[in-house]
Amino acid sequence: MSNISDIRKDYLQQSLTEDTIAPDPIRQFDVWWAAALQAKLDEVNAMTLATASADGIPSARIVLLKGYDERGFVFFTNYQSEKGQDLIANPHASLVFFWPTLERQVRINGSAEKVSSAESDEYFNSRPVGSRIGAWASPQSEVIKSRDLLEQNVTELERKYADGSIPRPPHWGGFRIIPNSIEFWQGRPNRLHDRIRYTLIGEEWVIERLAP
Repeated sequence: MSNISDIRKDYLQQSLTEDTIAPDPIRQFDVWWAAALQAKLDEVNAMTLATASADGIPSARIVLLKGYDERGFVFFTNYQSEKGQDLIANPHASLVFFWPTLERQVRINGSAEKVSSAESDEYFNSRPVGSRIGAWASPQSEVIKSRDLLEQNVTELERKYADGSIPRPPHWGGFRIIPNSIEFWQGRPNRLHDRIRYTLIGEEWVIERLAP
């Protein structure tokens, strides 16, 4: 196939209707999350995180969902990284899950807050030793001269924490994206996709269908 414009796929699997969805978006996410797990998708918890700097410059990257509930969607990072600094300066953020095997997307818009120190500690202490060392070793998003710096840092830290008691770095922890809108997208034939959006108005979720 020589032309990018010739790449296309028709979506045929399922539909999404107002009479079959949950009244609450987190419950609806539960249903789709369970289906994604059952489908045994690779990196099922991978999600695009879009942020913007204090002056509105956008950036996006893939991060991993590490938990969710009615309070929001949680991931962990270096607070001094680009995304961390963006969210501290400008807490508005978007998340996107794309599960092509199921022909589904979920878009989440909301605001970010740091999770509690206890939550960050609990997750950090559950990570493999190498990942905990890596959280200390990498000055995330900073320019470095070579990979040698990282490897030297790792060697020194492995020596320092040889007993395995590795504390959580003060600059590392979780963010929770608190949703104010969640859209569920189900691929349909002829690009006439189903899009159902939940928008939080006061304390109630308003459900609307969007044109594809």
